[in-house]
Amino acid sequence: MDPLGAPSQFVDVDSLPGWTDAYEAKQLDSHQNPVEKDRIDVRSPFPYRKDINAKIILWKGDVALLNCTAIVNTSNESLTDKNPVSESIFMHAGPDLRDELQKLKGCRTGEAKLTKGFNLAARFIIHTVGPKYKSRYRTAAESSLYSCYRNVLQLAKEQAMCSVGFCVINSLKRCYPLEDATHIALRTVRRFLEIHGETLEKVVFAVSELEEATYQKLLPLYFPRSLEEEIQSLPYLPADIGNAEGEPVVPERQIRITEKPGVPDDASDEEGLEADLSFIGSHAFARMEGDVDKQRRLILQGQLSEAALQKQHQRNYNRWLCQARAEDLSDIASLKALYQTGVDNCGRTVMVVVGRNIPVTLIDMEKALLYFIHVMDHIAVKEYVLVYFHTLTNDYNQLDSNFLKKLYDVVDAKYKRNLKALYFVHPTFRSKVSAWFFTTFTVSGLKDKIHYVESLQQLFTAIPPEQIDLPPFVLEYDARENGPYYSSYPPSPDL
Repeated sequence: MDPLGAPSQFVDVDSLPGWTDAYEAKQLDSHQNPVEKDRIDVRSPFPYRKDINAKIILWKGDVALLNCTAIVNTSNESLTDKNPVSESIFMHAGPDLRDELQKLKGCRTGEAKLTKGFNLAARFIIHTVGPKYKSRYRTAAESSLYSCYRNVLQLAKEQAMCSVGFCVINSLKRCYPLEDATHIALRTVRRFLEIHGETLEKVVFAVSELEEATYQKLLPLYFPRSLEEEIQSLPYLPADIGNAEGEPVVPERQIRITEKPGVPDDASDEEGLEADLSFIGSHAFARMEGDVDKQRRLILQGQLSEAALQKQHQRNYNRWLCQARAEDLSDIASLKALYQTGVDNCGRTVMVVVGRNIPVTLIDMEKALLYFIHVMDHIAVKEYVLVYFHTLTNDYNQLDSNFLKKLYDVVDAKYKRNLKALYFVHPTFRSKVSAWFFTTFTVSGLKDKIHYVESLQQLFTAIPPEQIDLPPFVLEYDARENGPYYSSYPPSPDL
């Protein structure tokens, strides 16, 4: 506490100048005329919004000194990281904070957890863990960093907080490029305020001297302070601006259109033409093709060549992919039945399927197929492995063999080529028999890739435990059936 009569070291957010204040003063001094709205032909995906800008503050200072509802602490998975932000928060909050953090039992990358502020001016501290950045895993890092900001904001909304003070979540230790991370931070906050703006009054970006210049440069792209600044910023927006919530969009980010659509550079090279056309988007030209009825008739008669069959299959897959990107699949995503985790011992991406989380009789299985394609399209371009947890599944969760056959027939060849292993965890005798029949008589080529895994200890010989997020019920079941195996590995939160 400050001595009686001494000025407080804490800074009230209401006393800080807003993002628009300095800009408006500058405009008044220079007597610039604002651009008239009806003269604008092209608008930015982040249009000028005075109401949103009024909530934004850029402040060079220590986030621990902010007097607001909650401040953000960036840490590691055990919440013991020693970085300048965390150390300042611990110093000002007092020893009670460390005791409180021990009760949280860590925090996974991308998650956000809440504690009291103790001796801070802020009432709460929201702790989050940014990703470790490696260029080869850039996609995963982008998604995790987005989750950090989004989960912090969601927590603030759920707790009815008025103001949040953000530090720069990507700490230097974690090697995330500052400019790339700032793009994700700003657009995630912008999109959240567009949808849930009424729930927050102030969002403060507390930055260091080193970080201030980057934020000053990029803030006008996402929070333009006039129509003129909106137009000026438009050319500097990155190609990937995320979806409607700011989440990174992973699938192919460019549409390839030849200079003369429909006419290949080499008239004799039909394969090259087909490859170019396969990347074209969903506009009218993309739907131009040969006599579809004739092609289907030839397929039924078995008269199409192997190459023609492959082309037909690619067109069908592209239609499914286009539909998957356009469909609202949030209800399927909320099941947490399919998700990306770490990498195996060979550096291959690990995808997890949780059988018990698939209520087959209650969901639209066609939407489930679309969601699988939406998630897996960018994963399957490189080698990957699947881990299927059959743990505690019942008839309510059993995927029909017809559905699996349809999925196998629909997906692109890259899925089958780049799938290097399928780990079938906690199989039953019945499931083994079903899998044998399915891989022997229905889908050839998959049988040799299936590995039946009776215990997690066996799975960890191929995939390190820190590289896979395990549902708690799987851990509990395995411990009950096979005994404890890795006592220092903390159970994952509910999926």
